[in-house]
Amino acid sequence: MTKKRLAALAVEALKKEYPDALCSLTYTDPLQLLIATRLSAQCTDARVNLVTPGLFSRFPTLDSFCGGTQEEIEEYIHSCGLYKTKARDILAMCRMLKNSFGGKVPDTIEELTKLPGVGRKTANLIVGDIFHKPAVVTDTHCIRISGRIGLSTGKNPAKVEKQLRAVLPPAESNDFCHRLVLHGRAVCTARSPKCGACCMKVFCRSAAQG
Repeated sequence: MTKKRLAALAVEALKKEYPDALCSLTYTDPLQLLIATRLSAQCTDARVNLVTPGLFSRFPTLDSFCGGTQEEIEEYIHSCGLYKTKARDILAMCRMLKNSFGGKVPDTIEELTKLPGVGRKTANLIVGDIFHKPAVVTDTHCIRISGRIGLSTGKNPAKVEKQLRAVLPPAESNDFCHRLVLHGRAVCTARSPKCGACCMKVFCRSAAQG
């Protein structure tokens, strides 16, 4: 079976299992998603969603973030871990957005990754969810499950992204990655995958190997 055929089977199986492919981070505009995604590094989305209402209430606009201080931002996000680095990046990215991008979140991976603290994973999420362009968000769930299925090899996010872009239908790639997160939490967990309950068990390489 070719990897493109395998990818097509995985896309359809996950689409049936998880028809609502939504980002699990709560946001109301592109800037909020950008900041929430930065906060989610080495932190659960559930924790981020507990933190962001207070943060966005205090800083409702780009200008309010730009006028704030790193210490103020730290007060709201300390429970997310690495809060000093994240606060520094949030303040710097907001100021760069204002000064270099006309106050708008850019719509390309190349421009997004110029922002402090923004890597390809974050950039892909913004490009896919906000601007509805083909995107591949290679988080831990995506890397783990794609490897188990047989769609990719290795754990380097950029290399896995390249491998998946080569086999996934572009129109399906963003939703596919969201569904992998849901599947990774519910079934294909890191330590004890529930292969017997998996919607992809009939074609998954890892399930076939036992």
